[in-house]
Amino acid sequence: MTAPADPRGTWQLPAFGAMPRTADLEPLVTRVLAPNPSGMTLDGTNTYLVGAPGSGAAVLVDPGPDDPAHLEAVEAALAARGARCAAVLVTHHHGDHAEAALPWGARFGAQVMAGSGDVAGPGGRVLTGGDRLQLAGTTVEVVPTPGHCSDHLAFRIESGAVLVGDHVLGRGTSVVTHPEGDVVAYLESLRRVRDLGPAALYCGHGPELTEDPGAVLDYYLAHRAYREGQVLAALQGGATTVDELVASIYAEVPKAVWFAAAQSTRATLDKLRAEGRVEEAADGTVRPA
Repeated sequence: MTAPADPRGTWQLPAFGAMPRTADLEPLVTRVLAPNPSGMTLDGTNTYLVGAPGSGAAVLVDPGPDDPAHLEAVEAALAARGARCAAVLVTHHHGDHAEAALPWGARFGAQVMAGSGDVAGPGGRVLTGGDRLQLAGTTVEVVPTPGHCSDHLAFRIESGAVLVGDHVLGRGTSVVTHPEGDVVAYLESLRRVRDLGPAALYCGHGPELTEDPGAVLDYYLAHRAYREGQVLAALQGGATTVDELVASIYAEVPKAVWFAAAQSTRATLDKLRAEGRVEEAADGTVRPA
């Protein structure tokens, strides 16, 4: 099997660690990078301010960690836009995106909106696909993107850009978490975002993708098919456990992130098992059907 080529390999993206703390991406959007870099969060969590220039308001998307330095940077970015926080939107419940949602919503006097009631909190709003939010002088369309996790949402803005959270990353590929993630739903969500014809992808981690967003989405689809083929080949070669599959398939990947690879592998096995292509024994070992 030949691995699909990542189109971003030829793009002029900022080096890891070189993303600016605050950046105006377009008239509607400012990005503020949280100071929480890691092997899983890449450069850190991207927090976005979305609003029409001159509206005096902005929507805060994915506030990220409840970190004083990050809050200070977000408040400075709001001040630079001459804007108050009109609402807090969250793509999904993972802490690196949602931890600050409720405390910052209370600080700004802004309603929290998310795909989960636990994230939206008392007085918050649970969003569903197709909702159109009239906020901060602009329209934000809610796009359902389950797969990375069950409550994942993306937000399409009037410029045609899509804020994709962890559905697509600026570097590498996303994890399909297990057991809450779902590979079939993830693939459907990738196609749904691709069919929107996004002008740009503003990711939850890593740089914005503006050169050819459709090519990145096609690569993500091809990458998942490639990983599935690797799982089947490794099983045919004698691997019987998730640990053995990960050690074989992700041998070139740092072991520090093998736990995440194991989640995606388990999610892939769930898909293959549902399709009748693999079988699981009582002891948890797996074999081709």
